Amino acid sequence: MRQVVFDLETTGFKFSEGHRIVEIGAIELMNGAVTGKSFHIYVNPERDMPEGAFKIHGLSAAFLADKPLFTDEEAAPAFCAFVGDAELIAHNGVSFDLPFLQAELKVADLPLLENKLFDTLHFARRKFPGAPASLDALCSRFGIDTKQRERDGHGALLDSRLLAEVYIELTGGAQAGFDLAHRSDAEEETEKRDDVATRPTGRPAPLPARISDDERAAHAAFIKELGENCLWRQ
Repeated sequence: MRQVVFDLETTGFKFSEGHRIVEIGAIELMNGAVTGKSFHIYVNPERDMPEGAFKIHGLSAAFLADKPLFTDEEAAPAFCAFVGDAELIAHNGVSFDLPFLQAELKVADLPLLENKLFDTLHFARRKFPGAPASLDALCSRFGIDTKQRERDGHGALLDSRLLAEVYIELTGGAQAGFDLAHRSDAEEETEKRDDVATRPTGRPAPLPARISDDERAAHAAFIKELGENCLWRQ
């Protein structure tokens, strides 16, 4: 199964208030394991950068001024092509990332994404009720190195990489990469033959007793001394 972990950086929280996407990062997973393929682009938001947003991701309006627009072929269309029909994975993707992205696509008159979404924030809250579920908190829980994030701040590609590691830990850890649901017919047939060949069968003849007549008599005498209500008699 192919999945894409993605993250956005924006000028603010709500597209309806005039905020825009300024960075898109994504990491590909195949059968629960990171493949090494990724997508990353900075986007010119065609507006100023609020101080609060700048403090989070460090992307200034001046830095973004010469970057592609969201509608340029190398930006949104290229990201959607990278995603394809993969399942999407995002942290708070239900409430923020996917709705924000869909709003930008709609205004740009580009096709909306119809992909299934796995929200790691919602999943973590169900799995660890009452515990902090931010990306930083989950990285700490699973021992994932966040030194680069602490040094450089938020970044869509870096956060996607961290989230991919978190997702793997949340959904199986060391078992990532195993996909038993997609075995070929030949593999399943081989497994059935091996199972039949190794399945235990009954002995053709029972094993001979390993205690002597003297030992059996001694045991019977011992039980007799224990009284009528002893467990051995029952």
